[in-house]
Amino acid sequence: MTEYVIIGDGISGSSAAETLREEDPESSITVITDEGEPLYNRILIKEHAKGKLPEAPISIHDEEWYEERDIELSLNTHVVTVDTDEHIVRTHEKDDIPYDKLLIATGGTPTQLPVENSDAEGIHHFWTFQDARKIRESAEAADDAVIVGAGLLGIDFAAVCGSQDVDGKYIMRGDRWWRYALSADGAEIMHEGMRDVGVEPVFDSGVSEFEVDDEGHVEAAIDANGEHYPCDFAGVAIGLTFNTEFLRDTDIEQDNGIVVDEFMQTNVEDVYAAGDLTRFYDVLVGDQAQNGSWGSAKEQGRVAGTNMAADDEAEAFEWVSSYSITHFDFPFLSFGHPTIGDDHAERRYSDTEWRRIAFKDGKVVGGVLIGDLSAQSKLKQLMREQRVVADQADVLLEKQVDLDNLAPTQGQ
Repeated sequence: MTEYVIIGDGISGSSAAETLREEDPESSITVITDEGEPLYNRILIKEHAKGKLPEAPISIHDEEWYEERDIELSLNTHVVTVDTDEHIVRTHEKDDIPYDKLLIATGGTPTQLPVENSDAEGIHHFWTFQDARKIRESAEAADDAVIVGAGLLGIDFAAVCGSQDVDGKYIMRGDRWWRYALSADGAEIMHEGMRDVGVEPVFDSGVSEFEVDDEGHVEAAIDANGEHYPCDFAGVAIGLTFNTEFLRDTDIEQDNGIVVDEFMQTNVEDVYAAGDLTRFYDVLVGDQAQNGSWGSAKEQGRVAGTNMAADDEAEAFEWVSSYSITHFDFPFLSFGHPTIGDDHAERRYSDTEWRRIAFKDGKVVGGVLIGDLSAQSKLKQLMREQRVVADQADVLLEKQVDLDNLAPTQGQ
């Protein structure tokens, strides 16, 4: 009987466990997580923090789900080391758990801002269900807030402020939100969306320290220019520190994440990885890439589980991810890898409609759609087909994209 061990019970770890049970019904499967509750929907926890959803719809699996599938679930369990020679996982309770195949799906921990008082009461990170509960509680009692981190996670704090009637200051290091993927035109639409919900962007700035009251609760942020912003709570979203410290004594290759091939396998035999922390070989762009979307993590878990159980030909991970934001009066969607590429094309159609497409070697590798998402399926199709189309960007920027108007690609 094959023994599978999965470290991490996020969507990638849970997807792998479900796949393994289907592919290898007689196997032993153990899932280890340091969280105190089984899998929940990380996408919906932001709605809970906004006060829009109770807890019940956010949970995906209860403990019975694992029992019904004969999957051993270990909650509140910290892995301290992995011995890849002996095929053993060691926990903080000094338990040795043997494995034949191991999956690492531990994700990351929000990075703490390296400034004074950054661990004060009332300063929040947005990652776990417990984080969402605390943010909701703080926001309901707050009048003013400060947000730090001009990316996809930071904007969730802006939505919480808007939903809970909190006046916010969104402090950004650059001259626009998500400057690696948006030009000034696209970013300005997002800035107006923030202002509409009561959050004011502050550009070319950054928090240099937090001030706290006598009880250690945050009461203000001081930015790099010396400006003083009173706040009852602060939200920090400056990236993730991947949870790989327990691998320090192994030969598993890491490069700002765990390096895996297109089959989700690491450089160490019988060890796989899936989810946010992977730097995977993306067959669609022909290079190592990273992606933290829910759909991507779920598919990586499925592919990893399939390949862990396979005796013959492995299945490659091939996926066009997407990430959507629905906090404002207009929709937002990014797909693929919009921050990479050697060329791009964009067009603004109205005050709330904009499109940007990223190309690499003439092929679509990602993009951002604001206001009108109707082109997403066709642009994703082009990315999957790896057609050279950058020289026909005008067709892809038409309000209604018609792929029949593209000239046939020679040699393909």
